[in-house]
Amino acid sequence: MTMDAVFTKENIQEMDPFILLSTLNTKLRNDFDSLAAFCDHYNLDQSTLMTKLGTFGYEYIGEINQFRMP
Repeated sequence: MTMDAVFTKENIQEMDPFILLSTLNTKLRNDFDSLAAFCDHYNLDQSTLMTKLGTFGYEYIGEINQFRMP
């Protein structure tokens, strides 16, 4: 399965939050310079990702381009 198939709106809603966190941070580190660029590439809503991971205590930190606990 390709990453394009993994990062769909439906898969993100159902994905385990820790797998999402790990996969997303890896993609941000290796392939994208911002969350906005990632979301544009995969046609995703940035606020949906932030809300999903925020529910589990993570927030996006733009300066380091990662989701982390504050």
